[in-house]
Parts: sequence; C-alpha cells; structure tokens
Amino acid sequence: MKMNRRDMILRTGTATLGMSLMGISSMQAAIPVSESAKTKKVLVFSKSAGFEHDAFKFGKDGSPGFGQKLLAELGPKHGIDFTFSKDGSLFNAEYLAQFDAYFFYTTGDLTAATGDKNPGMTPEGKQAFLDAIKNGKGFIGSHCATDTFHLNEIASAHDEENRYKNHGDKADPYIRMIGGEFIHHGKQQPSTMRIADTTFPGLPEGKTEFSFAEEWYSLKDFSKDLHVILVQETKGMEGEPYQRPAYPATWARHHGKGRVFYTSMGHRPDVWTNPIFQDLLFGGIAWAVKNVEAKIPANIMQVTPLCMEIPPQAPPKAPKAPAVPAAPAAPQVPAIPK
Repeated sequence: MKMNRRDMILRTGTATLGMSLMGISSMQAAIPVSESAKTKKVLVFSKSAGFEHDAFKFGKDGSPGFGQKLLAELGPKHGIDFTFSKDGSLFNAEYLAQFDAYFFYTTGDLTAATGDKNPGMTPEGKQAFLDAIKNGKGFIGSHCATDTFHLNEIASAHDEENRYKNHGDKADPYIRMIGGEFIHHGKQQPSTMRIADTTFPGLPEGKTEFSFAEEWYSLKDFSKDLHVILVQETKGMEGEPYQRPAYPATWARHHGKGRVFYTSMGHRPDVWTNPIFQDLLFGGIAWAVKNVEAKIPANIMQVTPLCMEIPPQAPPKAPKAPAVPAAPAAPQVPAIPK
C-alpha cells in the first residue's frame, strides 16, 4: 500500500491508530510536569535515505512501526502531541515554527529522495531546521539519528575512509548539532550502560548501570561540550567496532538557545518496551521541550577521556576470484568403421 503525504502525517491528538500496544510497558513514573504547562508539539521525522529501520517503517498494510506506535500511545500521557512525517519537502521556516521540538529517527542524506523514496529536504529546508534549533527549538535523536548526513555521503554511501576519521569543525553542520556520528555496529549483544549523571530526568533511581541486548552503535566525532548521561562500556563486547575505550552513548547539549538530547538506543522492539528506555526517552523529551530542567555541564573529558580513539577499521573484503571456466570437452573422434 503506497502512502501519500496525508497518510504519512498522523497526529496523536486527532488520529486513532486503531492498534493495540499489547506487550508495551507503561511508564513506571511519568516525568513531573507543571499542571499549567501546555501540551508541547513535537515533529517525529523518520525519513530513511539509507537503511530503513523497522521501528518507523510502514508495514505492507500501511501500519506504522513499533516505535511510532509507542510514541503515539505514550505521548498524550506526558503532555506531548506528536506529528509523524517522512516528507522532507515540508521543511521550511513556517512549517517548523509550529513545533516545540523535532524528534529524528533517520538515516543518510536527508536532502535526497533515496532509500524509502520519500521527498528530501531542500538545502534551504535543512538550514531552516538547524536555525530553528539554534534559535530555541528542541531536538531529540534516537539510534540512527547519528547515521545521518555523513561527510561526502552523496559521493559514496559507503565512504569507509571518512567513517573512520574525526572531522571536527569540518563535519556536517547536522553532526555538529547532534553532537556525534555513527561509525558502525557489530552483532546485537548484551552490553552495559554506565550512568554518568544519575540526576538527569527519567533515569532509574538508585542505579549506576544497567544492561540488556541491543544493536549498539560505535560513535565518533563527539562535540567537546557534551554532557554525557550514559557511557557505552566496551569491555567484553564482541566485534571490531567495540575494540576501543568507553565512549558516550546518551548525552545532552545546548545548540545556541536550543536543547539537544540523543540516545544511541532504540533499535529493537524489546528495547522500546523496556521501562528504562521509555523513562529515559521521555525524560530527554521533557527536557528538550523545556517541561523540566537539568544541569548539563560539559563532562565528556571527565567521564570518557579516551572517547575520541577510533576503533580499528575492518580490512576490506577480498574480491571473489572469477570463476575458472571449465575446460572444453575433447572433441569426439568418430569411430573407425570395421
């Protein structure tokens, strides 16, 4: 079923999904919000110019992915009115002004119509988006939001040389806004998240770490002003992307007057149904839309001092040797008649 623009834009306050969220845990403790606080409007943008994740991928019957279902279900409970879209052509200053924050679950070069084939942003639309955050709007990114706007991605979607470098100020402006960039991931496996700031909204009380299975991202090119909330512990992890010191996995930062929150978690369905992830995600949303306050001094060099070390790059796969053609059959010599 092909989705048109109207079908793709669903409002949690006005649209009924008509789908049960059986198995999705409710929030253990809602983030405290003032009773006088108005409902905040958040645009959830999930265009995939690269790999399209199931969390926000429409099914063949047009049904939304499990991540979209959960946000639609839990948003009203937290005073959040989510609008869901995959249409980058809508991005302009007037359209973006109606939202308090933008939630990205995206991949690739969002100015292109590749991947899921939905319209891309114009360069002016991308700049309007970045300007809106700089001028005070909020931003929330989950998982693949850092797998977006890689350097030279238009020239090569698999530019391995650039993937294994820190580019600093030369990185795409979007990367400088979000605060870090995806390199690669290994196989899904259990790993430990160390809590660097136990006071940030939505974190479990009395815990200093937690563990579960996820598709863990190896990240690079961190902004120097990151306030690290969760640290990816790499000891014991399998796979080349994780052969490196501990690094930030969830953080907050200011971008001009705007608030930016990102977590690398959010790939698996059982992560989206995990109360720890739900609480943290809605804590980050509450902070980004200015419903709650939190102190976020830069602490990246204190809690992850070796985070800029890049993991070893996997050697290129040797090309398959061309098949050797079979030797031609020997010509049949006709038998000499007796």
